[in-house]
Amino acid sequence: MKILVIDRDSLSTQLLKPRLEAKGHVIIEEPVKNNALAMLEKENFDTVLFDPAPLNNPRPIVLGIRRAVRNYPYVVMMSQDIDREQALKSGANEVIAKPLDANKFDHILENGSRMLDLLKRIGDESEDFPSAGGVIAKSAFNQLFLSAVDRADRYGERSYLVFIGIKNFQEVYQMDGPQAAGYSAAKLSQYLVRLRRQSDIIAQTGKAEFCLMLQRPQYETEPMEAANRFGEALSQLQDITMGGSSSLDVYVKLLDVPVCEKMVEHIIRYDSNGAQRITA
Repeated sequence: MKILVIDRDSLSTQLLKPRLEAKGHVIIEEPVKNNALAMLEKENFDTVLFDPAPLNNPRPIVLGIRRAVRNYPYVVMMSQDIDREQALKSGANEVIAKPLDANKFDHILENGSRMLDLLKRIGDESEDFPSAGGVIAKSAFNQLFLSAVDRADRYGERSYLVFIGIKNFQEVYQMDGPQAAGYSAAKLSQYLVRLRRQSDIIAQTGKAEFCLMLQRPQYETEPMEAANRFGEALSQLQDITMGGSSSLDVYVKLLDVPVCEKMVEHIIRYDSNGAQRITA
């Protein structure tokens, strides 16, 4: 990743820099905010780290970053005083406390990479999946996804994505043939349409992947409970395969926007012994 650090205190990233560069990241430091914004107008960065001090309100800095860039960087606030809720309301993707913890920072960069990959994958127009049977097209879902990203930036509003798909679809396609692989994907789609709530938006985001968007949950644990409910329901499904030689692995993964942390992941395996949850 190409990372821009905006901080008057050069010592804050001094210990992290060799470790990050050893992993292939490019670190560029700019202590002056106006110079950093000018740099963002000319170059694309994957991640921007900034310390809002001495300002009490970090929102103008985030707004300046978003207006300056031509791409969408993962913006991380560094602060001893600001918590995650305040950081998200200011438009940042995440916050990390000073002094910086290397292990926590690795986790944040992992989330950032996941967010950028998600933007690229959902926004890829080279392959679309048409709306059918209650499932909307990926292109239509992309507009909803971008709206959720925008609302996160403007209002600090979090959205949740439950991705459900066949993990080893290509393997089943090669071992048991396109008919068996297509049958499993179609069965999964039909089952998810029946299982979801009427208010849930479901889209096809891959050949054998679907996504539900959960917005404005009524209570904090609702998204996690929904993902767990899907995992439990899918573990009871019996007729998703044509009985080929390959086992079928279905994943249920919960991500939040704009942090893009993987909050839940289940893997359900279907084979000759029936369905079993192999991870939770």
